[in-house]
Amino acid sequence: MANRVVYWNGSFIPEPDARVSIFDSALMFGDMVFEMTRTFGQKTFRLREHLERLYASLDYVEIDCGLTIDEMESATHETIERNLPELEGLDFQVMHDVTRGSGSLYDTLVKEGTAPIVSINTMPLVRHLAGVSDHYTKGAHLVITPQQAVPARYIDPKAKNRSRLHYQLANLHALRLEPGAMALLLDERGFVAEGTGSNVFMAREGEVLTPKPHDILRGVSRQACVDYAKLLGIAVREVDIDPYDVRTADEVWITSTPFAILPVTRFDFRTVGKGVPGEIYSRILKAWSEDVGVNISRQAEEYRGLSETWTP
Repeated sequence: MANRVVYWNGSFIPEPDARVSIFDSALMFGDMVFEMTRTFGQKTFRLREHLERLYASLDYVEIDCGLTIDEMESATHETIERNLPELEGLDFQVMHDVTRGSGSLYDTLVKEGTAPIVSINTMPLVRHLAGVSDHYTKGAHLVITPQQAVPARYIDPKAKNRSRLHYQLANLHALRLEPGAMALLLDERGFVAEGTGSNVFMAREGEVLTPKPHDILRGVSRQACVDYAKLLGIAVREVDIDPYDVRTADEVWITSTPFAILPVTRFDFRTVGKGVPGEIYSRILKAWSEDVGVNISRQAEEYRGLSETWTP
């Protein structure tokens, strides 16, 4: 096992020691916010944008983590530097978790005290990418699940929080429909919202469409995809998309921090477009890879081979 360390409220502790109390608000209520950033060539991708969203989430849930955003960024870089020798030259996640801490009811039972807990950890993306490596060439299968997206008037999905039981239920529904299928959530009006940790795009007649940013997490990778498309001269619009639109799309893909961008070649057991990764998707993937200096799909293939013997 690697000797990685975790930033833990101003200190650095061994990764196996990074544990919260059973009385922490995160465990009691799912009361915490987080961000996951990744690296390309061991350099963070849009770290500041992730931190800006983290602080917007903290403001939404009314947690004062005790650090300014600049202090959080500095702590992040120090965490990375301390762990680089243990990261084996691999690309890795950078995870920020902020819990509210425990309530005063349990103050004598929690060794960390009742203040918020801030942790930052790093871990190679070997297993993250190995599990989706085939999708870059064969495409993923998106299925609509009975579980819907949570409307923003209840819990705003634009704040990235750990109260994600609806995501987990959707994942379970998808896997019961077909092993390996990925869940697609609709909003309460029946329009496409998001995946469980991913944003959805489709292309039709040379134009890229993506759901309006109401009841979804406004992903950093979602914005990156929009930016790359515009740099390529491809029009992008945020619109209401219903399942019929997805079924009749020329192309469909999803974006998320770990894998960046994946093609979808089946939707609800039907072939999307020609059943292979489409032209616009491929152009965006190429532009993304060139920008970060990493062949994104090839890296996933390499990590799949590595995963057979690699342990966290």
